[in-house]
Amino acid sequence: MIFDCHTHLFLPGQVGGAWGAAAKRAWNMEVVATVEQHQECVKDFDGAIVLAFDAPATGCFVPNEDVARYVATAPGKLFGLASVDPNKPDAPRLLHEAIAEYKLSGLKIAPIYQNFYPNDPKHYALYAKANELKLPIMWHQGTSFVPEGYLDASRPVELDPIARAFPDLKMVIAHMGHPWIDECISVVRKNTNVYMDMSALGSRPWQFYNALVSAMEYGVTHKILFGSDFPFFSTQKTIDLLRNVNQFAKGTTLPQIPDQVIEDIIHRNTPELLGLV
Repeated sequence: MIFDCHTHLFLPGQVGGAWGAAAKRAWNMEVVATVEQHQECVKDFDGAIVLAFDAPATGCFVPNEDVARYVATAPGKLFGLASVDPNKPDAPRLLHEAIAEYKLSGLKIAPIYQNFYPNDPKHYALYAKANELKLPIMWHQGTSFVPEGYLDASRPVELDPIARAFPDLKMVIAHMGHPWIDECISVVRKNTNVYMDMSALGSRPWQFYNALVSAMEYGVTHKILFGSDFPFFSTQKTIDLLRNVNQFAKGTTLPQIPDQVIEDIIHRNTPELLGLV
């Protein structure tokens, strides 16, 4: 199977504020990903996770109900992850209601966009609720171009105490925690139910290559999930970039990423690993 674990739905007007302004500066673009565009991206593949986004601190709001409405059009293929701002005092209740009402399959949170510190004890009730409901959590635990985001809250090591407190809670560190990739690998290696996805790394091919070399040397390539970060990359483009990751090693003594490792990432059964099915 080919399953894209990291895709977005951004309907017109849902990305504004600091997030939208930074996107215009960085890429000179409006961030939009319509239902039709998403369908086109994943039509030839086995499925995808679609992410809601509740980040008022930086101006991005993709409602849970919008994601739920879309993924309901392709049950068993599309899986929606709810998003709840952890700064809201009723965040655990909001998560419970989103899952009960919209039948979503997990939780997406992002300290650098929602401006919170993961290891603050006041947020542990939210993680406990996800654990109780057997929901995976996907974290954007890495850098961003948005100036207003909390960079100091975004290191992968911030998740290690949470993984120890909730050893059965499945968590995914998006983008391999870039630029703290080796730190991300360290967290993933020591915690059984923590994974990482390689979405968006193809835009930095040297970093991407070195990330896979490190993962190989630490013996954790089996914990890398395939994801694109659509609309910033398509699923097919990400496959092409991954299959070309050894470009720097050709004709050198640099290590090669074995084809089997690459194909195993592309064909990883993420729904089963995360308990979505």
